[in-house]
Amino acid sequence: MAQRLPTLFSFRTVSSDPLVEIDNVTFAYDQRTILNGINLSIPKGKVVAIMGGSGCGKTTLLRLIGGQVRPSKGAVRVAGQVVNELKQDELYALRRKMGMLFQFGALFTDMSVFDNVAFQMREHTDLPESMIRDLVLMKLHAVGLRGAAHLLPSELSGGMARRVALARAIALDPMLMMYDEPFAGLDPISLGVIGQLIRRLNDALGATSIVVTHDVMESLAIVDYVYFVSAGSIVAEGTPEQIRASEMPFVHQFVKGEPDGPVPFHYPAPDYRDALVGGRNA
Repeated sequence: MAQRLPTLFSFRTVSSDPLVEIDNVTFAYDQRTILNGINLSIPKGKVVAIMGGSGCGKTTLLRLIGGQVRPSKGAVRVAGQVVNELKQDELYALRRKMGMLFQFGALFTDMSVFDNVAFQMREHTDLPESMIRDLVLMKLHAVGLRGAAHLLPSELSGGMARRVALARAIALDPMLMMYDEPFAGLDPISLGVIGQLIRRLNDALGATSIVVTHDVMESLAIVDYVYFVSAGSIVAEGTPEQIRASEMPFVHQFVKGEPDGPVPFHYPAPDYRDALVGGRNA
């Protein structure tokens, strides 16, 4: 019989109102446009995936939501606040309500697992150390790693490190969780565990989650809604059932992992034959 994940916290009320709204957002690095008139909405209490090929602007969306960069045009709203109009102290206050799981964990290498998870509590609260201890153990128990509290990140497997990073990300019970490629580099068992944790932690905390990922099958098993990004625009969206049944060429190619389709294999370049012949004649 498969082992059940640890029991989590008490459930909160889930609302259908949007927590995150991207309103006609355009963003560019210098002259290179990354996002072009993006519109999307993330309802409270839901897990939403943002999918698309490498370089299409998925992680840039997370950076816009977190206020690391500002759009060239449009508005990014989180909990009713326009992120790109906030002053620095207002932005920092909003960020304390967000959790971020980076692509490869980004744990502090010279701190123990316990201290990694305790870091935000010590930095942003005045809680006594005895309460911080109990909260850290609670978060680690939720991801199945209470027994690893004394270990260093170098002593963890890739899957364990990702789970510790998840425990750290939920340390302050954020209203919004953002995951940047949470399944990258994981073995099938760890991948399944992380997927279950994302879903269960979101529901238990009453949070809202945005998952940026390439992993189609695992994501469709845990999310409520999917947005597909290509060439800086939303090209498709829908529930997992709608995505699986979609006949749209882009969605079909991405879900099936086919090399031929709307997404080209080759980066734009001059004609190959002309380049070879021209090089010999130069």
